[in-house]
Amino acid sequence: MATVAEQWVLVEMVQALYEAPAYHLILEGILILWIIRLLFSKTYKLQERSDLTVKEKEELIEEWQPEPLVPPVSKDHPALNYNIVSGPPSHNIVVNGKECINFASFNFLGLLDNPRLKAAALASLKKYGVGTCGPRGFYGTFDVHLDLEDRLAKFMKTEEAIIYSYGFATIASAIPAYSKRGDIVFVDKAACFAIQKGLQASRSDIKLFNHNDMDDLDRLLKEQEIEDQKNPRKARVTRRFIVVEGLYMNTGTICPLPELVKLKYKYKARIFLEESLSFGVLGEHGRGVTEHFGIDIDDIDLISANMENSLASIGGFCCGRSFVIDHQRLSGQGYCFSASLPPLLAAAAIEALNIMEENPGIFAVLKEKCKRIHKALQGISGLKVVGESISPAFHLQLEESTGCRERDVKLLQEIVTQCMDRGIALTQARYLEKEEKHLPPPSIRVVVTVEQTEEELEKAATTISKVAQTVLL
Repeated sequence: MATVAEQWVLVEMVQALYEAPAYHLILEGILILWIIRLLFSKTYKLQERSDLTVKEKEELIEEWQPEPLVPPVSKDHPALNYNIVSGPPSHNIVVNGKECINFASFNFLGLLDNPRLKAAALASLKKYGVGTCGPRGFYGTFDVHLDLEDRLAKFMKTEEAIIYSYGFATIASAIPAYSKRGDIVFVDKAACFAIQKGLQASRSDIKLFNHNDMDDLDRLLKEQEIEDQKNPRKARVTRRFIVVEGLYMNTGTICPLPELVKLKYKYKARIFLEESLSFGVLGEHGRGVTEHFGIDIDDIDLISANMENSLASIGGFCCGRSFVIDHQRLSGQGYCFSASLPPLLAAAAIEALNIMEENPGIFAVLKEKCKRIHKALQGISGLKVVGESISPAFHLQLEESTGCRERDVKLLQEIVTQCMDRGIALTQARYLEKEEKHLPPPSIRVVVTVEQTEEELEKAATTISKVAQTVLL
């Protein structure tokens, strides 16, 4: 019986072999051959080696050259040859021992050397000391910090505000606090470097639209809407953000906020607005681009700005609805892990807000001076003005590039140097060229402040025009 059963099993196996698909037989054959190879092959091979003498080892060590820690940098690189400032960089500035009219510092409202700010900072210094030596969550929260946050929220007419100790880290921390992997961020190609770093930290899906081109943004949002329809379940948990600047650092142009708000509601996205240049500049009371266009502040999900320009202090802030701001107190890296803002700088910022509220006419004065120098600089041979006529920070670019960025930079630097020799302090816009997503053309940045007189504005325009003719023609 056993023999018959064994024969029957063998017949079944042969029959199954004939009925099996060809690919199945090929796969089993390959597996059998692979097993046979593994069984009869050596597990490893001893590499032939020859012992080196001590002398040969020493020679090899002497010949070895390690990879450079950083790429080589020319000694004439601008970052290694900076200008040295003596005294406060206010209306008049001493650079490399030369006294000049300051058209380089972002001291828009002229508060940097204001006696009231210095008195407030000095009183705070005597009360609290120099620094804080701890983040906000670890004995780094002082009553003056809470006072400043309350004042900023009331000034901007929002529910709540949060302050950071470093301006650059404000928007760079705020973006990844909300936007995570899998979320989608629509961002202007001209966005500043701080925004770029925030996007990089968020690890979100980034979609760039052409600078201030609402048709291009609408196209991207529409494409995403069609894509979402293919996978509704994923779309329900994917957040969409639009990140723009109120007044762009790299172009001096104002964002078309009314059109952005329409697209926000059309496609159900959230708007993050970076207002470091527009805060304390645009609007009847200096509240920024929302006041400039008459947009309801509640239409913007998050507003960010630094306090290093108009307020003449250090650090930055975000403001918006309470539940939005409170989330940063748990997730904003710059807030949670950096030492809090020195109390003396918080006190100075509060006093700057006092001055802004007491003198709302200061913003109209700044706007008129911007228009005056913007008009005076039109028509300079070889240079073109880039930026809005009401922007206190705009750019002078070459009308025609030489075809080499390095040569363009040297030409513009020669203009800056000669202007400084004639008593006008300017600066080139600087970028981390290898890290910028869309590197702007080389340019000279011109900064206007309320302290500059009509004669000084005229002198600056005349000097720049004469120097440009000398260098470029």
